[in-house]
Amino acid sequence: MLYFLQRLKMRLIWSWSGLAATWRSEHSFRTWVWANAVSATLALWLPLTTAERALILALGVLVLAAELINTAIEHTVDYISTEQNDLAGRAKDAGSAGVAITAIAAGVAWVVILLGLW
Repeated sequence: MLYFLQRLKMRLIWSWSGLAATWRSEHSFRTWVWANAVSATLALWLPLTTAERALILALGVLVLAAELINTAIEHTVDYISTEQNDLAGRAKDAGSAGVAITAIAAGVAWVVILLGLW
């Protein structure tokens, strides 16, 4: 049990380090954090059901997770080579598309929920 707790502590430290580094270096991540702050505030303020709130909040977290993964892909590709390469560009574009798709999912959820309030 002690080993598990020590490993858990290290995982939390590494995760926090990655989050902090991404916050410092990635404008798009900070933008998504602020967008999620607004989204979460609206979700908690509007007369939504618990399930609707949970959906909005969870999708917001998934957008942040996608942005973190995209950042990891970009840093890895840049570390491997600074030369222009079609595969490297496609990998970066696919990571960016993953962020866009999760953001679209969050937007669709908001539209459906807001139409339900009307």
